[in-house]
Amino acid sequence: MEYQIAADSLKDRVILVTGAGDGIGRQAAISYAAHGATVILLGRTVSKLEAVYDEIEAQGYPQPAIIPLDLSGATKQNYLDMVETIESQFGRLDGVLHNAGLLGVLSPLDQLGEETFDDVMQVNVKAQLLMTQAILPLIKKAKDGRIVFTSSTVGHEGRAFWGAYSISKFATEGMMQVLADELSNTNVRVNAINPGGTRTGMRAQAFPAEDPAQLKTPADIMPLYLYLMAPEGRDVHGQCIDAQPKRKPGAAC
Repeated sequence: MEYQIAADSLKDRVILVTGAGDGIGRQAAISYAAHGATVILLGRTVSKLEAVYDEIEAQGYPQPAIIPLDLSGATKQNYLDMVETIESQFGRLDGVLHNAGLLGVLSPLDQLGEETFDDVMQVNVKAQLLMTQAILPLIKKAKDGRIVFTSSTVGHEGRAFWGAYSISKFATEGMMQVLADELSNTNVRVNAINPGGTRTGMRAQAFPAEDPAQLKTPADIMPLYLYLMAPEGRDVHGQCIDAQPKRKPGAAC
């Protein structure tokens, strides 16, 4: 299916984007702002967040905000403090895109280092859990709340050598499904996106010999990211959707 929303569908919405400094997170933040949202840019590299902030401002979109936070070392209290800041500054939170992620090291499972496993699970799973727990009381107050997780093709079909990353994405899809079921009778819609092969730094790290010109850009896959955050996507819940479906359009992961 074609994912289309009105030009001002996200007007007056406050949306938090993790990993907003580059790649898909950067493009999602800009795209949300272009459709009227006030975007909160979260990431660990302030200079990258400032560059995205400046680009959004230069386009005349709603003024964004920056929250510098390294998910690899963030604690439960950090997330509670973050939510308190968001509520005091904006009074609301309408959507969260869990985009930040760590690839780790691609290796055979029997050679997967404990430290690598812990690092990937910390950023890709535990950080998302703790952040979601912290934001839930605020996002439940939204009339049309959205939580969107980021999965992967290796998050629903295991692949050799993808080790910790693949395991973390299986966990992400499970977390999304559990949360969606728990929130089925609320105003919060919970889904996940599998972006597919996209021209990003993480993709280049995983496939160094690949020609990036053959891949879709983050901008190419934004229609789905916008749709799941907008009123038009209110009927979609508990789904993991391929942004680049290899089967029929709109096929679930």
